[in-house]
Amino acid sequence: MALVERPFYMDHNATTPAAAEVVSAMLPWFSDEFGNASSTTHVYGARAKEAVGGARCAVASLIGARPEEIVFTSGATESDNLAILGALRARESGHVITCAIEHEAVLESCEALRHEGCEVTVLPVDRSGLLSAREVERAFRPDTALVSVMLANNEIGTIQPVEEIGRLCRRRGVLLHTDAVQAAGRIPLDVDALGVDLMSLTAHKMYGPKGVGALYVRQGVTLRPVLRGSGQEGNLRSGTLNVPGIVGFGMAADLALRDLDTEPARLRGLRDRLWDGIRSRVDGVSRNGHPERSLPNTLNVAIAGLESEAILLLLRDVAALSSGSACASGTGKGSYVIRAATGDGNARSSIRFGLGRSNHEGQVDLVVDALARAVDRLRAMSPGERANEPMGETVR
Repeated sequence: MALVERPFYMDHNATTPAAAEVVSAMLPWFSDEFGNASSTTHVYGARAKEAVGGARCAVASLIGARPEEIVFTSGATESDNLAILGALRARESGHVITCAIEHEAVLESCEALRHEGCEVTVLPVDRSGLLSAREVERAFRPDTALVSVMLANNEIGTIQPVEEIGRLCRRRGVLLHTDAVQAAGRIPLDVDALGVDLMSLTAHKMYGPKGVGALYVRQGVTLRPVLRGSGQEGNLRSGTLNVPGIVGFGMAADLALRDLDTEPARLRGLRDRLWDGIRSRVDGVSRNGHPERSLPNTLNVAIAGLESEAILLLLRDVAALSSGSACASGTGKGSYVIRAATGDGNARSSIRFGLGRSNHEGQVDLVVDALARAVDRLRAMSPGERANEPMGETVR
């Protein structure tokens, strides 16, 4: 195998590089256009406010919302917190339904509500990571106030039946929140078709900057602010607006909408090529996640008898990969998402491939070859030999 100067980046579910158009759009707002969007008595602030308004329109267009329904935040974690804590605190009580494989920002927000006296039902998923809408329906109670179910899982890519759950929620007057961070820009989104009242987004998963996100809040939904201060963003999110980041988010949303007709199909082809190559070269491999209801860019595989960290060490100079969520990396516990779906067996033997704009067929083929070599090498080693093996060496 030819050496590569830098590993191929295949961890786009963790973050994406900011697109050149995004960086170009942002740059003036760090220097020449430095105004505070709340300082509208002069041209500097007015221009910043106008730029924020343009970005608000772009993000709204990506998900089929109205611009006034977009609240800018510091990222998806804040958006999840504002949606869940804000909704329940506005009602002062109520029952919450969520899912075992939600992002930690959702699960920890629900846990915080539990400590405040709310009751929370955490529903299981099947072996493909799919939540049953029937299970949601059975979990409804007279006091159920909110359901929070992610649109697509960040580790295994499974797409949940949010539209079906939305219909159930509408019939009962229950709010529905979805974390759409991984879905935005990878599959078409329409808040009305999905029936959601709250949707969390972030820029850095879709070739925008880090540190800026958004929460869609359907008109008429009441939230109690999590951050207190001067009342920016319709009194829902106090704090000086990150104008450069918001402008970058708007450009990223424009680019994502532009590419929705072509990029998902291209990524799906790469993902399927990757899976076909792996299963033809690696024995004892299985796929985590739903085989059909899945993000086009995401492949998560478990390799029997091997720990993912050992494989990743051998591949580190060939491809940038992960064993699960970037937010939970380094815990040594394996993936709670995969554990919830398949049990403990695959939790520490799984690898996530998150494909993106920079990836192409040649890279996929080289990574398949490197993975097969790494697996063969690890399996050929006896326990004694493995103890003396320099695991930092890369398979090439």
